[in-house]
Amino acid sequence: MSVRTRAFVAFGANLGDPAAAFALALRRLGELPDSDVVAQSSLYRTAPVGVEGQPDYINAVIELSTALPARPLLEALLAIEHEGGRTRDFHMAPRTMDLDLLLYGDAVVDEEGLQVPHPRMHLRAFTLVPLAEIAPDVIIPGRGRAADLLPGVAAQQIARS
Repeated sequence: MSVRTRAFVAFGANLGDPAAAFALALRRLGELPDSDVVAQSSLYRTAPVGVEGQPDYINAVIELSTALPARPLLEALLAIEHEGGRTRDFHMAPRTMDLDLLLYGDAVVDEEGLQVPHPRMHLRAFTLVPLAEIAPDVIIPGRGRAADLLPGVAAQQIARS
């Protein structure tokens, strides 16, 4: 039996049909080798961060149990995004699907194209609130327990969709 890691993936979409994109992401994540979807948060509506004039996002967090190493898992996330119609027209462009690897066990990884924990996750309600919904006690390396970080994002608007 292979060793499994508890990983958390952020979902976001503000183009097309975000609910359908979320369903596709869940299905594909559940089909990854040696991987299972363990939990999923509610869907949340949030305003875009750092840009204006874009539609609101639908965000969620998905918990996986996986034997895939972090880099192959990231590559699988990028392939699922592509299948979901993701294009990268410009930095901070609206998107049909965005999948970010937030946490990979208690690993701290800083490589080209792969940073775990996600470097800004503790500063954003759209990742922290859904993460704390499904795993309030998970530790974000170098930051602390997810639920304990919620007061730091309390001023950001977020609502269950």
